[in-house]
Amino acid sequence: MPIRPENRGLYPREWREISERIRFGRAGGRCEWRYPNGTRCRARHGRRHPVTGAVVVLTVAHLDHDPRNCEESNLRAWCQLHHNRYDAGHRRRGGSRCRS
Repeated sequence: MPIRPENRGLYPREWREISERIRFGRAGGRCEWRYPNGTRCRARHGRRHPVTGAVVVLTVAHLDHDPRNCEESNLRAWCQLHHNRYDAGHRRRGGSRCRS
């Protein structure tokens, strides 16, 4: 998910490197979303999503919705489906539409 121009200044200069490390280092190119039963989403970067059929582009979500907080424990590599699901409530409450 692209960073909105008005939010770009909130991200650290090294965001690209942080994002790549999370998505491809830690997550191995696979969505880190966990379902309630503990299984992991099967979506893989560059492949068709097993649910939506869209080509997956892994994104990095900030669990606290603050792009300045780049602690590894606050970041998750998620497919578009799960990143959007996670952010939906935040957006409904009028939160910033920061995208990572």
